[in-house]
Amino acid sequence: MTIFPLLAVVLPFAAAFAGLLLSRWPHRRPAGTPGPVAGAGANRRAAWIAVVPTAVAAVLAVWLAWEPGFAFLEGARPGQAVGRTYGTIGTGAIPISLTLQADDLSAILGVLVTLVALAVQVYSVGYLHDDPRYPSYSAFISLFTSAMLLVVYAGDLLVLYVGWEIMGLCSYLLIGHWWEDKGNSRAAIKAFLVTRLGDVGFLFGIFVLGAAAGSFRIADVLAKVPEMSTGTLVAGTMLLLAGVAGKSAQVPLHTWLPDAMAGPTPISALIHAATMVAAGIFIVARLFPAFLAARPTLDVLAVLAALGMLGAALAALAQDDLKRVLAYSTISQLAYMAGGLAAGSDSAAIFHLLTHGAFKALLFLCAGAVIHHVGSNLMTQMGGLRRELPVTFVTMTIGFAALAGLPPASGFFSKDELLLAMDHALSGGGLTDAAALLLYGCALATVAVTGAYATRAWLRTFFGQARVVALPEPEPGTAHVIDVREAPRTMLVPIVLLTVPALLLGLAGGLHVDLGVAAIGLVLALLGAGVVYAFWRSDPLADPARLLGPLRVPCERAFYVDGVYSALFVRPVLALAGLVVRTDDVVVDGAVRGSGRSARGLSGLLRLAQNGNVQLYVSGVLAGILLIVVGAVVFT
Repeated sequence: MTIFPLLAVVLPFAAAFAGLLLSRWPHRRPAGTPGPVAGAGANRRAAWIAVVPTAVAAVLAVWLAWEPGFAFLEGARPGQAVGRTYGTIGTGAIPISLTLQADDLSAILGVLVTLVALAVQVYSVGYLHDDPRYPSYSAFISLFTSAMLLVVYAGDLLVLYVGWEIMGLCSYLLIGHWWEDKGNSRAAIKAFLVTRLGDVGFLFGIFVLGAAAGSFRIADVLAKVPEMSTGTLVAGTMLLLAGVAGKSAQVPLHTWLPDAMAGPTPISALIHAATMVAAGIFIVARLFPAFLAARPTLDVLAVLAALGMLGAALAALAQDDLKRVLAYSTISQLAYMAGGLAAGSDSAAIFHLLTHGAFKALLFLCAGAVIHHVGSNLMTQMGGLRRELPVTFVTMTIGFAALAGLPPASGFFSKDELLLAMDHALSGGGLTDAAALLLYGCALATVAVTGAYATRAWLRTFFGQARVVALPEPEPGTAHVIDVREAPRTMLVPIVLLTVPALLLGLAGGLHVDLGVAAIGLVLALLGAGVVYAFWRSDPLADPARLLGPLRVPCERAFYVDGVYSALFVRPVLALAGLVVRTDDVVVDGAVRGSGRSARGLSGLLRLAQNGNVQLYVSGVLAGILLIVVGAVVFT
């Protein structure tokens, strides 16, 4: 078993390599066929190359997690890690240890990553079955999976950072899969730049902790935490928090995630459930003793989580794009997890990360089936779909119930654990009183808003009057439309299978329910759902978001954060870039062009004398001699 972590990482990586190089082989195109080489045969080979290694990696991950992972969910402390070191890289100072291992935390996260990735790969076979770039798409998903598994199983912070950065590259490539649309390309660039901004701080945080510990090995860093000064720990964890905010789309680096919905829906499921956004929460849990020893960092994390969970939930309540509703929902739910970590409970945060991964992957894949059928992301063009898509309706209903925290769905149990942790922090945890009060108050408010936006999306998608029929085949860059009632089996099977963990995973951590906190959470969720239902019932054709009143437009625009960033950073940088371009064109290039014009003008004057007239040449020579003689007589 010691080699299992390595195999789990290498298999998807090998699938990515093979998918890019072998799926299109032997590079033959039928005579007279324009366009790319890829066809049905290439897509079929790419599907097998992508699915089989991911399935094997999932089996290995489940094997590794069978005992230690579930022990972690029940609150047990980490046991012995399974893995090995494959050598070291000398740096002249602190060596880099090439260690891959699976302990309690990484083992259970490995299961989430591989199973969601497998579901996405299978689902994509039907969703993008006629896409000419499907081979590269499936290969990048495999690379994405390998990179996240490297983050999960890495025993060294710099090895972890390699996977961390490869994920950033893969997100750029996959979000911009339909690059023909300029909006998709811009969304990919935005995701890449915003997450890179946070990664600068993340890398320096690794350097601070590694230098203080004298090693980049995670076990060595955690062992040295009691010996580190408070200043070192606060500086290191604050810098790490920048990378966490970028990857997990937390305030203030959250703006890339809603725009990332420009990519194919299966990619949204992968990013939101098992890879990018999960990585940030995982890092805080992985280095949790360091964060516990840095109390100011936990206060900052609590404030950011409080603002993020409620603000994103309100933004979700006002969106018309179904995928953007789920995107803001992810920001809110990740802030819940960050709040649980700030409150001092890493097991509750990871428990919710797992349940969220299950039901959010389910919701996105169901949303993909709805968009696949309707041909639009907008809920104003949906309605009455429960009769046309009965399987999708039932499965998405389970997903929304888990999101809203309704029993017996998994989200009810994990959200109860988080609320309980925040309640304990309020009554005497490591947070300051103000931070704990803000965190718990925003968490309770978010429970109600979550029930509201989940109910709104559910009602507007599946109930009321059917608004449109299936649209014609859209332009490249938009969802493919089919002419059947339900999606293909390759899409329905992953959806149906994901309903099992979305419904039952909450039981994995044991029925440790605090009746008081659970009752408060359930009442608030039902209150939010009930208010939305009442508004919808009064006018099924109108948007229940009207209950927000004057706050509707600010919520729809996510409180203008993008506009503020554009005014403070984007436009000044663009203006400075324009100034640099003009300076380069006028001053630098102008000097070069001016010297050229001067040389040409001087050569024009000289050319006047070089006209081939011998008499003019002789006259010039005689005039020169005369001037020399006159000068000699005058000045001697």
